[in-house]
Amino acid sequence: MSLLGILGWSDIIFVKAWQNPSISEAIAAGAGGAAVLGALGAAVLVTWLGAWRTLWTGWLTSLDHKKIGIMYIVLALVMIARALIEAVLMRVQQAAAVGDPGFLSADHYNQLFTTHGTIMIFFMAMPFLTGVINYVMPLQIGSRDMSFPMMNAVSLWLTVGGAILMMASLIFGSFSTGGWSAYPPYTGASFSPGVGVDYWIWAVTLASVGSTLTGINIAVTIYKRRAPGMTLFHMPLFCWTALAVSILMIFAMSPLTVATAMLALDRYAEFKFFTNGDGGNMMIYANLFWLFGHPEVYILILPAFGVYSEVFTTFSGKTLYGYRSLVLATMCIAVLSFTVWLHHFFTMGQSAEINAAFGIATMLIGIPTGVKVYDWLLTMVRGRIVASTALIFSSVFLVTFVVGGVTGIILANPDVDYQVHNSLFLVAHFHNMLIPGLLFGMIAAVQVWFPKAFGFRLDERWGRISALLWTAGFYLAFMPLYAMGLGGAMRRMRSWADPDWWPWLLAAEIGAFLLLGGLATLLMQFWVSVRNRRALAVPGGDPWDGRTLEWGTSSPPPEYNFAVVPQVDSRDAFTAVKAAGRAYSAPETYEDIEMPKATMVPLAIGLLAAACGFGLTWHIWWLALLAFIGIWGAVILRSFQRETSRVIPAAEVARQHEAWLEMVRGLPQTPRRAGLTPANSGRAEQGEPA
Repeated sequence: MSLLGILGWSDIIFVKAWQNPSISEAIAAGAGGAAVLGALGAAVLVTWLGAWRTLWTGWLTSLDHKKIGIMYIVLALVMIARALIEAVLMRVQQAAAVGDPGFLSADHYNQLFTTHGTIMIFFMAMPFLTGVINYVMPLQIGSRDMSFPMMNAVSLWLTVGGAILMMASLIFGSFSTGGWSAYPPYTGASFSPGVGVDYWIWAVTLASVGSTLTGINIAVTIYKRRAPGMTLFHMPLFCWTALAVSILMIFAMSPLTVATAMLALDRYAEFKFFTNGDGGNMMIYANLFWLFGHPEVYILILPAFGVYSEVFTTFSGKTLYGYRSLVLATMCIAVLSFTVWLHHFFTMGQSAEINAAFGIATMLIGIPTGVKVYDWLLTMVRGRIVASTALIFSSVFLVTFVVGGVTGIILANPDVDYQVHNSLFLVAHFHNMLIPGLLFGMIAAVQVWFPKAFGFRLDERWGRISALLWTAGFYLAFMPLYAMGLGGAMRRMRSWADPDWWPWLLAAEIGAFLLLGGLATLLMQFWVSVRNRRALAVPGGDPWDGRTLEWGTSSPPPEYNFAVVPQVDSRDAFTAVKAAGRAYSAPETYEDIEMPKATMVPLAIGLLAAACGFGLTWHIWWLALLAFIGIWGAVILRSFQRETSRVIPAAEVARQHEAWLEMVRGLPQTPRRAGLTPANSGRAEQGEPA
């Protein structure tokens, strides 16, 4: 074996395209070239801006939960760009391949649906929701940071390490063709002898370990770092959903890590865990994967439910209707999510009694979800509605999610599931859950909290254009799939023999392009907003007449979040303070604040973990071993560091806070009806709470 293990020249995508010229290989080479040029372009841009020092000291080595949250979201946006382009390619291939093989090879098409699913779940959805929770939750509970800032950064960089492996597969070798769930025996070494499945194993393992650490961190922060007076039932609904998600992460990510470890042992050491003829059982994998997989659905959707709760109450100008019922519904969903995993394989040989039990449990989840929908609707009744982009996304969610929920209840019936299992009906259903549910919620979160993070609002015109494209694109891309699935069309098909499918496939293709347009206009919204940031500035920090603690700080907030940790006496804490006329009063005293120092250790761990995964994938054993030793060496060296925090003097805290207070007091108060206009200064009118 060579120094580079089994990696050879022909494994580089550009060489492969040269040796085997075809449209499919040219597209693959183009994707690899885009990845390389994207990385080089980013490096050139940072160099041109002279921002390497700022990037290193202020971001890459930072332990500030707010910057870590923003970096998670940036990662999610980068990865969704790739995943959406892959989705468009698949839809174009399907529309072109009616009675024709199309332009993508079977192997390339199978890689596309595997990478698309893997990225959207592990490297778009999970980083997106983790980033939003990271940024918002500590501010909402009145905390200065997460309980474990170092572990928070390690979680981020392990996820980045997994994403690096996903991107490396564009250039070196190829990715798995076994779908995002990677079922054996197909993903075993006998049927998938290449490196594709190994890329999947190590990328997903890094992301899964990172998410487990994140779950621990979120739970401990909520339990231990709440401001004085903030009881559990004084927490904003978003924090309740973050707590539920953290518990799910702790207990649901572990089965996935075990499953990927066992699959790795099967492939590398012939353990035969999932080989039926040699004493194993592939159903062990199916159960382990879906023990993670169905709680994962609620890991994805519950933070979005929290965001929607904040959006409806904020842009309706009312307290959240049915707060306690929403809390109870959230925790019921979290508990029930562990009782329904078997509905993902009703067709795999269980008895009718077992299928019926899991079907009933699945239907029960619809009850607390329905409670949430009615509470959100009643929150808006007689509200002082502000039709922001965030509220538009949230309103589209309400309608569309109900449709997806109804199809979920249909699929919970084992008899129906037998007929449509693995059909496009199922594909339409889970996209109906995750796009309006998770993705629209995260986009709404960006619209709401972007001004808090950067000090200026996002452009509403481009936001509404983006919302229109996302909505139209979703309906065109996925509603036809319900009809096709009921007609017998199966998922993961590269080509079609029946010409009757073509109109439906064409509609889905147009919808995919509209979804890509939705992302493009979202990025355009960012660009236009940065360009017009002076006109969109909200220096007061409260552009939406917010109800929770984060709106009582500057925009962006200081590293330490609060000059003095707030005292909480009610649920809508900042609304109560504004009503009492104390929103911008100076505290009597200030104290020194201790904050963690920046460190390169988490970044080193993430990059070394990616190197270790790459070495294991290509059997470059020396690289894998050195990287593994380096990871633990970095951990050990960190344990010897004594000076891990720094103190911000009380005088400096006072100077910054008093200057901000003086500035805010000089701002005009903005009425709710002017919240989307240039008159919005970030200081909302103070009055009686609704």
